[in-house]
Amino acid sequence: MISRRTFAASSLAALAFAGLMRRGFAQSGDDAYRNEVPGYGPLVPDPAGLLDLPAPFTHRVISSAGEVMDDGYFTPDHFDGMACFALGRRRVALVRNHELTPELGARGPAGENTGLAERLARASHYDRDNDGHVLPGGTSTIVYDLVRGRRERQYLSLAGTVVNCAGGETPWGSWLSCEENVIRRGTVGQDHGWVFEVPSRHLGLVAPVPLRGLGRFRHEAAAVDPRTGIVYLTEDRDDSLFYRFIPERNRALSGPGRLQALMLADRPGADTRNWDAVAVSPRSSHPVRWLDLDEPESPADDLRVRGHAAGAAIFARGEGIHRGAGEYYFTCTSGGRIRAGQIMRYVPSAREGQADEARAPGRLELFVESSDPAVIDYADNLTVAPWGHLIVCEDRGSSEICHLKGVTPTGRIYTLARLRGDSELAGVCFSPDGATLFVNIYRPGRTLAVTGPWGAVRSG
Repeated sequence: MISRRTFAASSLAALAFAGLMRRGFAQSGDDAYRNEVPGYGPLVPDPAGLLDLPAPFTHRVISSAGEVMDDGYFTPDHFDGMACFALGRRRVALVRNHELTPELGARGPAGENTGLAERLARASHYDRDNDGHVLPGGTSTIVYDLVRGRRERQYLSLAGTVVNCAGGETPWGSWLSCEENVIRRGTVGQDHGWVFEVPSRHLGLVAPVPLRGLGRFRHEAAAVDPRTGIVYLTEDRDDSLFYRFIPERNRALSGPGRLQALMLADRPGADTRNWDAVAVSPRSSHPVRWLDLDEPESPADDLRVRGHAAGAAIFARGEGIHRGAGEYYFTCTSGGRIRAGQIMRYVPSAREGQADEARAPGRLELFVESSDPAVIDYADNLTVAPWGHLIVCEDRGSSEICHLKGVTPTGRIYTLARLRGDSELAGVCFSPDGATLFVNIYRPGRTLAVTGPWGAVRSG
């Protein structure tokens, strides 16, 4: 593992190069980006027209939407959140979300194949539409050989859900797949807006159990504290809250617990979006309190409304969340004065979730707020690299080029990759040994494995 001290080291040459990179690779057009630190150097156009990377980094496509998987189903489209789990010394499992609405059944695991649709209807699944078709969202799992650099198999692992956006890995080796849709019974057979757990080692379709205690809302992502078992949750709405679920028993996420929303103790009801006025300044840190939320199953889809009325802070489209060295980073896609995105940092209390927590409360910091879309724009999915940097997917959708950005522990930003084409990047994660970065192209779905000299990053 590479130390932060090594990354922070710089030379006169590196500083000169940093000055060059601050001027950017291109000052006009969709290719424009600016680096605040050198990172891995300028991006080299990909001859395949897919993903531009610094030299000598390379990528390979390891899975594509529409392929026939080992279980006979089609690989569903709209690749989104994803996590990587160790399967011994050389193999990993990638559990990957598919953000498909009920209307996109043709891009789901059965496609337009009647026989596959009937087979899926007999298999384990959560819900169907009113025509009897299994809903197309869910997850698929890839088993990948890191030594040989190839996929060994892939299969459907969760079926019958909708708009599975992001999620989070648990310390016990499962993926929490989050529905970013609160469609109600009537249009479909069941209420939606839940989190589902998918064990990474499970072969085939899991029995889908909605984790109702984690609330019903437009879930985005989740992160689990290995020390306390507390689950932190983001919500993708313009007026979202930041939540935590405290289970009565560690690891028992389907059991009872408390759902709470974060409040800034020094400014109840704070609007952290900073759209109309600055409520939280960059690098400012605020003590927090957590408010209990009644009726977490929220049939009226009003958790955020009730929470804010009680004093909870509101955020601009909470997106990806990931645990670092005892703290949690989460993105707010449209936050900030220019609405180009924010990254928040939450440091839990040493007594997190305990009765005396208020004596030494957790703290929320506005870690990064974009003042220049060429530096970072619409931060979405993110991960913490083995060496402590954040790796962040941009999500401007189909109108502009999206990038992978690196963020140093001091909040300085560099460009790691540029996506070519009408799509976005999602699901970024690292192999346990830190040698391979995996990332999804959303539509048409592709999963890429990226390798190169990760230790060569320059932060000064």
